[in-house]
Amino acid sequence: MNAFCTSVYNMYVFIMKKLFMVLGSLLLVAAAFSQPVITDSGTFLLHKFEQNIGKEKYSVSKSDGIISYKIDFKYVDRGSPVPLKATILLTSVLEPVSFRIKGGTSRFSSVNDSIVIHNRSAVIKVDSTLSTQVLKQNSFPIAGYSPATAQMLLVQYWKKHSRPAVINMLPSGSVQIKKDGEDTILFKNSKIVLERYVIKGLIWGNELLWTNKEGQLFCLITNDAEGDKQEMMLEQYEPMLPTLIEKAAMYGMKLFTNTQSPSVQKHNVIAIRGGTMLDVVNNTTIQNATVLIENGIIKNAGVTGSFTIPSNAFIINAKGKTILPGLWDMHAHFEQAEWGPAYLAAGVTTVRDCGNEFGYINSIQNAIDEGKGIGPHILKAGIIDGKGPFALGIIQADTKEEAIAAVQRYKENGFVQIKIYSSVKPAIVKAICDEAHQQDLTVTGHIPFNMTLQQGVDSGMDMVNHVQYVYSAMKKNKPDNSINFSDSVNVAVINFIKEHHVVIDPTVGVFELTLRSLKDSITIIEPAFATLPEPMKPLFINTGMSDEKAIARGRSIMKDMKEIVFELYKAGITIVAGTDMDFPGYSLFRELELYVEAGLTPMQAIQTATITPAKVMKMGGVTGSVEAGKKADLIIIDGDPLQNIRNIRRVTTVIKDGNIYDPVQLHHLAGFQ
Repeated sequence: MNAFCTSVYNMYVFIMKKLFMVLGSLLLVAAAFSQPVITDSGTFLLHKFEQNIGKEKYSVSKSDGIISYKIDFKYVDRGSPVPLKATILLTSVLEPVSFRIKGGTSRFSSVNDSIVIHNRSAVIKVDSTLSTQVLKQNSFPIAGYSPATAQMLLVQYWKKHSRPAVINMLPSGSVQIKKDGEDTILFKNSKIVLERYVIKGLIWGNELLWTNKEGQLFCLITNDAEGDKQEMMLEQYEPMLPTLIEKAAMYGMKLFTNTQSPSVQKHNVIAIRGGTMLDVVNNTTIQNATVLIENGIIKNAGVTGSFTIPSNAFIINAKGKTILPGLWDMHAHFEQAEWGPAYLAAGVTTVRDCGNEFGYINSIQNAIDEGKGIGPHILKAGIIDGKGPFALGIIQADTKEEAIAAVQRYKENGFVQIKIYSSVKPAIVKAICDEAHQQDLTVTGHIPFNMTLQQGVDSGMDMVNHVQYVYSAMKKNKPDNSINFSDSVNVAVINFIKEHHVVIDPTVGVFELTLRSLKDSITIIEPAFATLPEPMKPLFINTGMSDEKAIARGRSIMKDMKEIVFELYKAGITIVAGTDMDFPGYSLFRELELYVEAGLTPMQAIQTATITPAKVMKMGGVTGSVEAGKKADLIIIDGDPLQNIRNIRRVTTVIKDGNIYDPVQLHHLAGFQ
């Protein structure tokens, strides 16, 4: 940039800053001298995993034709306060005048935006960056899923402005709103008619929002900046939240089934012919293979020509491609309906949901199983936490009686496993495990506070989520504080896990993301990053640590964690692949790539996401491999993942229960580009 351009640019920035300060001052002066009168207020209760974790309060005042909304939003998530304050000024016809928001949007993210609108121009400040833009038609200031009041006003603005197809968001982006219907609910022997809306563009996928006939927000079901489900409920109607959570699951899935015809083909008889088939049971491959599927079951599989293909078979040409069993993600959290098509698009045909809202995951599973939704098979692990400041969810147990009741409730509702969370007291861990085993359920989970991995396993835990708990049990005695795996303490840890037949789902990819340097390109971890839905991208770009911290410690920890996976595998300990969310569907690919980086062969890595989890979940006889008599859950890859594990990302065809899905169409349903 030459000196003249630099001078002009500096003058522009100076003028914009002055304009922003003047406009802001004028608004403050006007507010001070007009003596506003409080005319309205409201309170929303904030929930995560149905647990009430905070409040959002708003008050409304009117003065000289300006309506002012002041919002105080705060919750505490697992011991971490997340406070947020906002002010929205509107004209009497709901045209925006200014917007100010500052605070937390999750435990790990924040926002600091200011917007002032004058003469069809918006002066915008995002953190320390100042800009101006000509106001587009149908523009409204809003900075994401929170606060709920902003979304209530967004819907009111949309209705006031003749329900436009698109609303342009300030500072950036766009949102689509549609009325999806009405629901009548019974509350205290009175019927309440609610209008139901779908909002798309503020988060990944769809939000469900209900208002009364007057436009007052009743309930918002959304996802926070960590990707976790969050509900905002008008305070006096909180008892209705479980009902609306179940409805949100049903309606969310229905949005996909209304448009699913391009993404699925149904044929009674299917023949996949000419590909290389991976035999994950016998650790080998079959060249020029054919797989015959009849009515959702694999009828035959072997070398082409070794059995007859019926004349009515739908033929899939797999020449030059690889046929694999459908993949398993053993650490899922099905937080919203969009996870269904996203998982399937990545070839994930089965997930273990490691903790969710009781009614929500039941409704999601029922919708998929009944053909009213799109997604993988779901195996449910019911979460139980203890009471305390770090508790998660509403199913908590601090006594033996509470533990038994929680386990039995999960068993009666089709859960196949129990997940212990971090605040469960040591004595209650044993009570949970004893009752779970009595009910023929296995137990997985976190190692709770004040317990060691060995104590958790001795109390009855069959499986452990996250490699961090093995890492914590290890002695770090190298000069750089890393692990010497030949040390007797660390050898004893590995031997203990092996002797107790503990299953580990490492979720190494989660730690890679949080331990990475923010200077590194996110595409190193996720090469398809550009295809992700726009609202997701900032969440991942901003996850990590400074380059200094990554060099000083992050990379060393990551190296140790990958080595732990290899040492566990070498010792004969069962490893199952899980992601704990991250990039929807794609993260399972990365998990397998990390296992190969750790030292597993591509075949061994693929087994951790196919036949091994099937056996662990006592389903190895019906799924997990491409064999006659098993469910027709399989995928076709364009390339050879045994030659290069990254080829497993090249999914061209997904078959679940004999239904053929197009990954491109599935990704489109899930909002991917």
